[in-house]
Amino acid sequence: MKKRKKFSISQTVIYLVLSLWALTTIYPILWIIQNSFKAKDKILENSFSLPIGELFTTANYRTAFDRLNIFSAYRNSMIISCTVAAAVILLAGLAAFALVRFSFKGRELLQSLVVAGMMFPVFSTIIPVFTMLNSWHLVNTDNLLKSLMAVALPQIAGNLSFAIVVLSGYIKALPIELEESAYLEGCNTFQIFSKIIVPLAKPSFATVAIFSFLWSYNDLFTQMFLLRLPEQRAITRLLNELTAMEGTNYGLMAAAVALVVIPVIIVYCILQKYIIKGMTAGAIKG
Repeated sequence: MKKRKKFSISQTVIYLVLSLWALTTIYPILWIIQNSFKAKDKILENSFSLPIGELFTTANYRTAFDRLNIFSAYRNSMIISCTVAAAVILLAGLAAFALVRFSFKGRELLQSLVVAGMMFPVFSTIIPVFTMLNSWHLVNTDNLLKSLMAVALPQIAGNLSFAIVVLSGYIKALPIELEESAYLEGCNTFQIFSKIIVPLAKPSFATVAIFSFLWSYNDLFTQMFLLRLPEQRAITRLLNELTAMEGTNYGLMAAAVALVVIPVIIVYCILQKYIIKGMTAGAIKG
């Protein structure tokens, strides 16, 4: 027979606190989704009622797709965020592998600079970044790919420090004997990284990719500063414009927020096991 787990008072309190915290996080999202299916006047009358019967309408979503170029904005967001995620896991993976497994002059200084890089907010470097991108003719241009790349490059740089720190902790915990055996079998450094480090550190790489993708997807500040033309705008920039134009149309705003948030929630729900495993495994091992 299976033994029943006994919960102590402390465990009960912890679960209760976590449940309340989860409720305060989840309920606003549910509130936005349910009000996105109501007309503006119905929201003002009772924003907490469920959209059932006469309250239910899809007019807000139809209006959002009619007035806004949603699919183009999604495409731009996907191009930027996927580029950032791919570049970050490649560059940060190689950098973390080098910092952990190789001894060279200045390694400690580089490690300190990586950690220090996490302390600078985005807005503190935006002027020199804009000047640099402008000298490369990536901003104030009609070329869509150049404009999207102008957003992706500073986002890649902004995510590297976090990614290197996370990956370094995981790679450091991997048994070095596997790499030594591979060296004896004739593998070079890049083969060891691609065939041993990457497969073993897959949860950590997935975590870095997900966080980089979501950070890029939600980065309104950089998009507002660098994306000028309507056809270049990503989804969060589009939502910001809608808020400015339709600030009192709460149903339309709720629909726009839902269109931005729901893809992120789906991605997180599908890949949450990789996030948890990648963030904790490096701390548990070794």
